[in-house]
Amino acid sequence: MDIRKIDETIAVAPQIQPEDVREIAALGYRTLIANRPDQEEFGQPLMSDIETAAREHGVQWIYQPVESGNILDADVAQFHQAVQSAEKPILAFCRSGTRCCVLWAISNAKDTPADALIIKARHAGYDLSGLKPRLLQQANQG
Repeated sequence: MDIRKIDETIAVAPQIQPEDVREIAALGYRTLIANRPDQEEFGQPLMSDIETAAREHGVQWIYQPVESGNILDADVAQFHQAVQSAEKPILAFCRSGTRCCVLWAISNAKDTPADALIIKARHAGYDLSGLKPRLLQQANQG
């Protein structure tokens, strides 16, 4: 597993396996957010299997599939609401973790300067510098 902490409330990760959930729970994560659609790629685990493992280990499960490379404003709003209502800390995952990091950044752009979001993402291993125009646009909508 490659868990990348963004801040005290959320971390992101590439695809996890059902057997990883025991360790995720032991690390203190209270919620899993899955942003990867089932069957996006051959051989990926079924989200229902990860959900079952989450429930077995007392971890809240939120399934919000988002199409890679096509993050809509509605996806951002749904992710923001999920994060606001979820038990913390949260681990969000997708194929590489990038989609989750992008959702996190855009959903925080109204309250946090774009450069600060880009720096936090960079510290977690994600280069979101190309996202700056969208972050600024989102900030202006607030």
